[in-house]
Amino acid sequence: MHNFLLTVSATLENARIFVSTFFVLASRIYCQKILLFIHNHEVPMKSVAELKHVQRMLPNGGKVVILNTGALIGPEAEAMLQALHSRSVDGIDAHLAVLAKRGPENFMETFYVGYGHKSIGDCGTITVFIEGVSMLVAKAIQDWALYSGQEVSTRYVDFAKQSFCDPCGTAPSRAILEAWRSFYVHGFDAVLQGLPQRFPRQDNEEEKVYRKALRAYAFDIMRSFLPAGAMTNLAWHTNLRQSTDNLARLRHHPLPEVRAVACMIEDAACEAFPSSFKKKRYEDTERYNEEWMREHYYFTASSPHDFVCANDTIDRAQIAPSRSMLAGRPPKTELPSHLKEW
Repeated sequence: MHNFLLTVSATLENARIFVSTFFVLASRIYCQKILLFIHNHEVPMKSVAELKHVQRMLPNGGKVVILNTGALIGPEAEAMLQALHSRSVDGIDAHLAVLAKRGPENFMETFYVGYGHKSIGDCGTITVFIEGVSMLVAKAIQDWALYSGQEVSTRYVDFAKQSFCDPCGTAPSRAILEAWRSFYVHGFDAVLQGLPQRFPRQDNEEEKVYRKALRAYAFDIMRSFLPAGAMTNLAWHTNLRQSTDNLARLRHHPLPEVRAVACMIEDAACEAFPSSFKKKRYEDTERYNEEWMREHYYFTASSPHDFVCANDTIDRAQIAPSRSMLAGRPPKTELPSHLKEW
């Protein structure tokens, strides 16, 4: 009887191993066949010009564009593939098979939006282009700890002919803006003319490089006199989660232009990624964001005091052992993480 039970147990264990191995191999073969089918039947993209991007026009003539990279595995699918690691040890081959069979839509709608597993949204990135907006809009979007992107550089681009956003739309307001433009234009010429006297060209410096550096220096000085309403373009590269969180704040911004841009970005994102953006609203959260943005977002002190440092976070006990790392750090080299915290 004992030998019989051992035989049955061994048989069941062998069967379990066989079934497990079979399904792993089958999933890999299935995944490879699915991806091969997709590769053989997809219509090849001939050029970037054929890509269809989601676009929204802004009231002032600018626009919001959600970039379509043409990738077979888009942001939502990529987020799903990474999230499956938290629910399975089968590996990427099995996850690709699940993606090919089910697609990312239901997964993102259920786990990311429905259950609120925000970390999933960190795994898929998107790029938004915002064009024809005031510098105040750019700064509002960039006022985010994890902002990544680019803006038209006022150090290298001449803003002399750039349009100015004028919310007042009156003759006096236009006159004020044009007076600032005139000061910017004439000031640039005066500064550029005077810079060679202060910074003569070195013997080993090429004339072309020298002149380019002077122009950048002149722009760097005069850009501080540009009105905040000067129109600019920016790109915002972010993930699904951070875009949602930042837009939740921006749609309650005190400036109407910022609120309008935020709504257009959200609307375009809902079309581009409908399984990840749902315009979900929680009344208490909306009221809270509206209140603190209205009452506390802007610095409103009428007579700001001089800067005072009451305390710092420098651990002086750690400075002595770290002196060699501080003194010997090569140019363009980041500090160790424990020193960055200072």
